Amino acid sequence: MISLREVLDSDLPVFWGHLSDPEAQHVAAVTRKYHYDREHFDSHWARIRSNPDVLMRTVLAGDEVVGHAAVYGPPDEREVTYWIDRKHWGRGIATAALTALVDLVSVRPLRAHSAADNTGSIRVLEKCGFVITGQGRGFGQARGGEIDEVLLTLS
Repeated sequence: MISLREVLDSDLPVFWGHLSDPEAQHVAAVTRKYHYDREHFDSHWARIRSNPDVLMRTVLAGDEVVGHAAVYGPPDEREVTYWIDRKHWGRGIATAALTALVDLVSVRPLRAHSAADNTGSIRVLEKCGFVITGQGRGFGQARGGEIDEVLLTLS
């Protein structure tokens, strides 16, 4: 059973393990300093956990912490993001978690960005009702250069 709950302090070391996985970083492509440096990670999480405009949830498979999902941004530009531990990919966890997350938020549209070649993430977003509404280029830090990206929107 997949569920969401508030983020606990004890989740953070687990999240660090998920986010610092080089293979998962490569697939996600667009990473930030907090994916590579524990001090930045701790600072980032302290900031977002204290921000009332961020809806952040821990993703559980049974009792196991398997990832996190969030909605953030100004009311007219809300975005979703999620990260599931690589060893749990392909099991429907991301789709179940994202479905539960968007059910918690009444604001529409919601947006998401993905590397254009991250077919798994795009498929998850589409299963949750998102449609591709734009394309662009962005810097994929995990890949050391610019990548093609897609913008997806849930109306």
